[in-house]
Amino acid sequence: MRKRKTNIFAGIDWILVLFYIVLVFFGWINIYAASMSETHHEILDFSSLYGKQLQWIGLSFLLIIIIISIDSKFYERLSGVFYIISVLSLAGLFIFGASINGATSWYNFGGFSIQPSEFAKVGTVLALANFINEPSSDLSNFKSQLKAFLIILLPAALIVLQPDPGSALIYFFLLVILYREGLPAYYLVIVFIAIVLFIMTLYTGFITSILIIYGILTLFFAYIINYKKFPFKREWYKIIILYTVAGLFIFSVDYVFNHVFDQRHRNRFSIVLGKTSDTKGIGYNTHQSMITIGSGGLTGKGFLEGDRTQGNFVPEQHTDYIFSTVGEEWGFLGSSAVIIIFVAFLLRLIQISERQKSTFSRVFGYSVAAIFFFHFMINIGMVIGLLPTIGIPLPFFSYGGSSLWGFTILLFIFIRLDADRTYVW
Repeated sequence: MRKRKTNIFAGIDWILVLFYIVLVFFGWINIYAASMSETHHEILDFSSLYGKQLQWIGLSFLLIIIIISIDSKFYERLSGVFYIISVLSLAGLFIFGASINGATSWYNFGGFSIQPSEFAKVGTVLALANFINEPSSDLSNFKSQLKAFLIILLPAALIVLQPDPGSALIYFFLLVILYREGLPAYYLVIVFIAIVLFIMTLYTGFITSILIIYGILTLFFAYIINYKKFPFKREWYKIIILYTVAGLFIFSVDYVFNHVFDQRHRNRFSIVLGKTSDTKGIGYNTHQSMITIGSGGLTGKGFLEGDRTQGNFVPEQHTDYIFSTVGEEWGFLGSSAVIIIFVAFLLRLIQISERQKSTFSRVFGYSVAAIFFFHFMINIGMVIGLLPTIGIPLPFFSYGGSSLWGFTILLFIFIRLDADRTYVW
């Protein structure tokens, strides 16, 4: 057994820390540009949005010191406790939560609000990593698969019911991590088919989708029964199960879309799918965002020189649409630089995940990388009109203390785990 490290900074990956500082700093600069006004332009004006974000950034560095001061085994041993707290915090929203923009996703404490879904990601990936790390865990076994799915689906279901479907999508992205750790590939095939059915159901409706899928299945089984000597008498029940599952899935998608999703969510999907065009209503934000990004040209208009940003053409530009500020004031070159930094950051996360000596640390690291990638991909996609607006923040850029702290906790727990990877207990 080696002697416990006395220097909490020993083994810290300073490259990841540098990425964090650069992204947070540049993110704050753009929040300042998007939220400053004639009455709020002093850098230390803590009543402004950028001033509040500066406070949260300062507190984040205190949070970082606390995280890396705690022994890495602490996170593994108490992963179940963190998960239970995460689930309870999500469930408590249905009783004590405040509704903002149609979703009951926040706890209000006076003038201070917390979004527990941002912290629930931490508890979920800790619990998932701990479960996969158990000697009895085998993702080729259905029982282990079911347990892993339940760990992911429980918080996701609670978030969907808020309703906040955008934030819930990130949990399903963790299936890629399960595949990395031994989940059979056919689950990814099932997910791909589910995505196709999901899009088709939204585009064509319940009846048309059922007719198309049942028609394809019927033709397929007619072919294999007649020409491939399919043992129908022995396997007929599998065909019935497949028809039933496909029908129930299409029905559930149609039901959730029409009865669980808010009208604003339905409208956004309809716009992205090309079923409707609405540049003045629900599609106004995305339309203005695309114009704002395009107006930046190659080199941008310059810091604080974005007339569309200063004119508040893009609603909520300091949150979900913060990248439009980057596009206008820093142009194509600045936007490309931000994307390159994010990609390099993600590659570094993957590289460090691969060098971990414990399954727990490796799974947690890959989960962190997956979460950051999902947020990055979806946010950029919705800002440029490729994906529907679903309220996914851009890590370290979008305004908000909950998202900043949630991402900070995820990253620096992993940095702590990596720093202790050579320590033998």
